[in-house]
Amino acid sequence: MRVPSKAEFEKMAQLRYQLRRFLRFSEEATRKSGVTPLQYQLMLQIKGFPGRDWATVVELAERLQAKHNGVVALVSRCEAAGLVSRSASHSDLRLVEVRLTPLGESCLAQLAQLHRAELASLQGYLGRRGLDQRPQIAEHGG
Repeated sequence: MRVPSKAEFEKMAQLRYQLRRFLRFSEEATRKSGVTPLQYQLMLQIKGFPGRDWATVVELAERLQAKHNGVVALVSRCEAAGLVSRSASHSDLRLVEVRLTPLGESCLAQLAQLHRAELASLQGYLGRRGLDQRPQIAEHGG
């Protein structure tokens, strides 16, 4: 196992610093908008789910890296706030489909604008093409 060089440690530290700055920005922006960071993450995962405009609770638990019962509680809080709705799946009644409501769509759109601008400031740390290129975090000690 090769020990990273000083320059590599500096890159890892800088990446972690920039990621933490972005996460702190996100936490503050969401709270100012009247939602919690987890509510924002849930809405983002629903809207950003590949190929559909909804996601199941099981899928959301995976995307959020959270326990199923915690995601059920989060969905319940978001539903009570009018941000999401849930319904039984037409294809499999055992599954629950979670969708954004118009209020959730509006809230997410506003927050996405703020986050997009902040992400642009990280472009140099994410690669030359910014959001179009996945950062190689694992290479930098993730």
